[in-house]
Formats: sequence, C-alpha cells, structure tokens
Amino acid sequence: MAIEQIKMPQLGESVTEGTIEKWLVKPGDHVNKYDALAEVNTDKVTAEVPSSFTGIIKELIASEGDTLAVGEIVCTIETEGGASEEIVEVKEAAPEEPTAETVKPTEVQKHAAPPVKREKGAKARYSPAVLKISQEHGIDLSLVTGTGNEGRITRKDLLKIVESGEIPVDAKAEPKSVSTPSLPTAASAPAPKSTSANVPVAVGDIEIPVTGVRKAIAANMLRSKHEAPHAWTMIEVDVTNMVQYRDSIKNEFKQKEGFNVTYFAFFVKAVSQALKEFPMMNSMWAGDKIVQKKDINISIAVATEDALYVPVIKNADEKTIKGIGREVNELASKVRSGKLKSDEMQGGTFTVNNTGSFGSIQSMGIINYPQAAILQVESIVKRPVIMDGGMIAARDMVNLCLSLDHRVLDGLVAGRFLARVKEILENITKENTSVY
Repeated sequence: MAIEQIKMPQLGESVTEGTIEKWLVKPGDHVNKYDALAEVNTDKVTAEVPSSFTGIIKELIASEGDTLAVGEIVCTIETEGGASEEIVEVKEAAPEEPTAETVKPTEVQKHAAPPVKREKGAKARYSPAVLKISQEHGIDLSLVTGTGNEGRITRKDLLKIVESGEIPVDAKAEPKSVSTPSLPTAASAPAPKSTSANVPVAVGDIEIPVTGVRKAIAANMLRSKHEAPHAWTMIEVDVTNMVQYRDSIKNEFKQKEGFNVTYFAFFVKAVSQALKEFPMMNSMWAGDKIVQKKDINISIAVATEDALYVPVIKNADEKTIKGIGREVNELASKVRSGKLKSDEMQGGTFTVNNTGSFGSIQSMGIINYPQAAILQVESIVKRPVIMDGGMIAARDMVNLCLSLDHRVLDGLVAGRFLARVKEILENITKENTSVY
C-alpha cells in the first residue's frame, strides 16, 4: 500500500488555476484509475479531474469552492498496487521534500511550504484572473501574501481580501476621493445590507449564488471586451429560396433521418464555406503574431436555464448540411442533459450564434475569446422588398450581424466575407443545393 497525491491538472493552455466546483467522491470511496473525482471550473472550461490511480480515497485536501494553482494537491489516495503512472501533467516535488510514500495524508499540509510574501518590487507572475481582480479593486499585489504554489497569489486570495473590505494599497499612493450620493431613507424601512461588491440588498431582494459556469462566462466575456477592440457590421440577406427549399423537405427529412433539418444548419454550412475562401476570418490574435487556423471549427451557443455553453462543430467545412444538422442536434442534447464533455467545447475558431431563435432581429455579440469574430444569425422575418423592375414583394429576410477583433480583421475582409455568405445563402435552391 502507498499514499499517492492527486494534483490540480493543467486543463488548458494558459490555465494556471482551477476551482473545485463539486466533489464526486468522499473519503473511503474506492475508485478505479481514470474515474472522475471532482468537477473543476477554470476561466476557460468546466472539466472533470480523473484519478491517476486505483485505490481508496483517503483525504480531500481541497474543499468545494477552493481555488488551487496547477500542481497543488487536491486529495490523497491509498493505492492497491503501489505507484501508477499519472495521467495528468503536474510539477514533480523537489528531491529534498518528503515523498508521498513517507508522508501520511494528515501530514501533507504540515510539510507544505508556508505562504510567501513577495518583496516590494520583486518580479512575479500573475494569472489573468488575479490581474483583473486586482485592477478592479485597486489591490497592490506586492502587499498580498500568496497561499498558492511557491507563494503564488491565487484568485481565492484576492476574493477573500475583497470580501473582508481590507484592501492593501500602497501607502505612498494618492488616495482617491470618492463622492457618495445621499440616498433617501425611510425610518420604517430596515437599512439594506451590503454585499462584497457594494451592491445594496434590501428586504425582498433575492441573492442568487454565482455558479462556476457563470463565473467562467463572465471572466471570458470581460477578458474579450477588455483585450479585443470590437468593431461591428451588419448585412441583410434575402433567404426566401432557402426557406422554401427547407420547408419543402423538412417532413421527409425528419421521417428519414429522425431529427429536424433547421435553418441554422444552412447558415453554418454557408459560413464554413466562406471561411474557407476567406481564411483570415478564421484567425486569432497571439500578441506578437496572428495565427491563421487551418481547421474550420465552428463554435455554437447552446443555452440552458442558467448558463450558456459553446460546443464546437469540428471541421464544419467538410460536413454536409445533414451532417452539421445532426451534430448541432446531438451537441444541444448533450448540453441539456449535462453530458457535454470538456473536449467538445475546445478548439473553436469562429462562432455562429443563433440569436434569431429568441426573436432577435439585430444584436452585437461579444467575441468568443481568443477567436477574432462572431456572427449573429437573427430571426427570419417577412418584409416588403422592392424587386427588380420596381415590384414590391413579401420576402423572407434575415440580418447577419458580425462582431470582429479590429486587431486581426478590418472592414475590407469582413465586408467581403459577409458578401460571400450572403451570395451563398441567396443562391440556395432545390435545384442546386443538396442537404446530403
């Protein structure tokens, strides 16, 4: 028998920490190698931490809600057959530190390195989440004691400081004057309490805990708006022929294939084709360079009652309308049944959002970082249109709204891309288009 450590894995590029959202095991449980131990949330994805060993769970070092740096211990396990090969990339302990075989599970914290306070002006590496919180709340990071690996400051450290209200700031800095508006009061009304974000909560207000998924969405959206200079443009498309074609085959298709062929599948196919012709739209900003992605992987938004997930259709340009429709249907079903895997939300290069399903006719999407653009497909509506020859006819029209990262893309390529999508959609007919 040996005591082994399960550590916080690296769950994606640039991910430096993760939050234990939910434990799936408890001390005394028997687990097999690769069994899921906990659900972990990062600023990129919610994933499961697998067991690196077969054995008995001895101690849960981290609690639900705790944020740990990559490589920190989350739990210990008593293995049945000695050490096994770990399946996640973690930092190895220094040779002089006690090993898992010689340290009892209850001694893990005792032998861990104590929190380290960095000297003023010392060089330090901070995660994007730590920098964001420190900037939002004016926290001087050189005055913060980190509890992470090797004294690193974690998001949890800063959240505790914010909740305490004792913000460490440089004493030499000029204090900022803050004007507080006077608010009307009523003697009969109880004074509202204040949350950690200084939002007053009155009697009758409902406080809704922020889930890990919602935190991840918020962090990614905030990062996108802070880092990417957004530009926006819209084009109007006549999809009358496409609507007529789809409506003429939908019943036969459903009976034959077992799922609906939706308008959205036609849009995704058209966008995939246009991306192949305008590959710059399928790019990402990488600091000192722009990465033009080879694969065309379309991210799509799927909403549940309390969260938004963005699964990915891999190599969408190689799929037929039927294939895209089937994958959209399967991914949406997995999201709503809670069976979507983390790898099914990774690798997206361009996002197509079906905002029209909510009746929207015009919207400006926030780019799905680190992608360079997102296309909103709005609701298809009947509008009077002046045709060639001056005749007025009722046509099926849709607005396509494109948000783009102006560091990567400019109006010329975006305009040509949208014009090509418009051309493809307006030429979809029963005679020249097959869903197979």
